[in-house]
Amino acid sequence: MALQLRSLIRASGELELSLHDVPMPEPQPHEVVIRVEAAPMNPSDLGLLFGAADIGTVKASGTPERPVVTATVPERAMPAMAARLDQSMPVGNEGAGVVVQAGASPAAQALLGKTVAAIGGAMYSQYRAVAAAQCLELPAGTTPAEGASCFVNPLTSLGMVETMRREGHEALVHTAAASNLGQMLNRICQKDGIALVNIVRKPEQEALLRGLGAKYVCSTASPTFLDDLTDALAETGATLAFDATGGGKLAGQILGCMEAALNRNAKEYSRYGSTTHKQVYIYGGLDRGPTEFVRNFGMAWGMGGWLLFPFLQKIGDEGVQRLRARVVAELKTTFASHYTREVSFHEALQPDAIAVYGRQATGEKFLLNPNKG
Repeated sequence: MALQLRSLIRASGELELSLHDVPMPEPQPHEVVIRVEAAPMNPSDLGLLFGAADIGTVKASGTPERPVVTATVPERAMPAMAARLDQSMPVGNEGAGVVVQAGASPAAQALLGKTVAAIGGAMYSQYRAVAAAQCLELPAGTTPAEGASCFVNPLTSLGMVETMRREGHEALVHTAAASNLGQMLNRICQKDGIALVNIVRKPEQEALLRGLGAKYVCSTASPTFLDDLTDALAETGATLAFDATGGGKLAGQILGCMEAALNRNAKEYSRYGSTTHKQVYIYGGLDRGPTEFVRNFGMAWGMGGWLLFPFLQKIGDEGVQRLRARVVAELKTTFASHYTREVSFHEALQPDAIAVYGRQATGEKFLLNPNKG
């Protein structure tokens, strides 16, 4: 038997996190079994782990060997959880470890004993059977911790750049820009010669990005934020933004500043605003409040959602393989990830740890090692 971390939201409105015994997986011919030694706790993972529960209501129970965490889901948030009520759900989009068993296919056998990264869900497990095609063999000398975040953040950041090119934009805007993903996107844009406007919330985040070579950094904490953002947009010509916050006024402010930047060079007035299309894609939900905006950006605009997996389906296998090849080639440089702390299953279920990584704050990302003692 092996352990797996599960998340359950009951119809009564209670979240329960606990460890479950699951059978050791047996690989199908096209599969490998990975001893998972590193799995990042990304915002997308935490969204499934905690659902809409109020982290401030976390309580610990159970035993030292089998800790249990409970929390309350506010009544107003329960309708959004309807599809998962009373279902014990495995968690973890991606991770890395050593292949300890392999199916009969040549592709699976070729990975036996290798250190690989994988994406396939339920990676918060001690052992996970995954199709060989969903694995990425890591370069020699790469640890599971170094390869744990090979998929979600690298492919998301590359996907943003790919979307920019496919939709005819010339530069990018990114919010929550001091995150691991934001730093990755910053390195990609510097390497590829793409102008990137970074939006952060705090002066220390601005200092961090400027120390990493970012040219355009705008802080929402500054009283001149909107003017600073408009200046950066006018200089870069950015008309595409990716917003990790989701709620609040930021997405609308970005569109408004894009319109103001475009109007600086307008030759004539139009009551319909600029004819240049301005687009904001919301790809996260750090702010759970409603998305609010004022229509001060003309008629040529769009606001919508963007998710990694639908994007990968859109570009097809050839496009995905091209992006994955770049991730492998630049794994320890462009796509390096940094973590505040590595935790075991038991450590991850302690209220003091949840209070830190549950905030999803910049510089407080945890790495889960399901096989850590």
